[in-house]
Amino acid sequence: MTDTPPQTVPAPKGPPRTAEVAAYLAARMCHDFISPASAIVSGLDLLEDPSAQDMREDAMNLIAGSARKLTDLLAFSRVAFGASASAETFDPRELEKLAQGVFNHMRAELDWQVEAPAVNKPAARALMNLAQMAGAALPTGGTARIRAVAQEATIAIAVEAVGAKARLRPEVLGGLRGEPMGEGLHGHWVQAYYVHLFLADAGGRIFADVNEEKVTFAATVPA
Repeated sequence: MTDTPPQTVPAPKGPPRTAEVAAYLAARMCHDFISPASAIVSGLDLLEDPSAQDMREDAMNLIAGSARKLTDLLAFSRVAFGASASAETFDPRELEKLAQGVFNHMRAELDWQVEAPAVNKPAARALMNLAQMAGAALPTGGTARIRAVAQEATIAIAVEAVGAKARLRPEVLGGLRGEPMGEGLHGHWVQAYYVHLFLADAGGRIFADVNEEKVTFAATVPA
């Protein structure tokens, strides 16, 4: 099934309200979930169609692959966007599994090099979101390298997306800088703006740099 991109929306007149950010985040997650969910329904319809019994194996493969994608996205989003109230610290090895689940459905490859033994909730959210943003910055493939080290009272995060057509949408750069929605797709902007918000609330900082065939994110989070 065709994955319909989020719709372009007019720019708000001032800083976005909390309700607007929540609505944009909900729309972003629904957009991510609807494609595999719809593919599962399509596979079930094929199984029930008496005239399509010769496509039963294809239908089962469609259902299985889409179910895995949906499960991976839900597990990832619970940490990246959800409260995850039961955990205040996260094992980077578990975060790697969540990130790899998303990269299994991307063209880019994940290179996870997180040396910190444990990270707090803001750092975990930053790692998850920046990893996904790095993968999205490599539409034709490449490598997203995720690094994080504990430095005294700070966790330093560096994420590099390296590939032949590495790019970063203007609305992503604007969102990371804390700018309100302008021209572009709100689904891309709101993730970046969300990263800006929770890092600012935690006393951290986020930077982004775009060069030929390379996109770099750098963040610092109080430990």
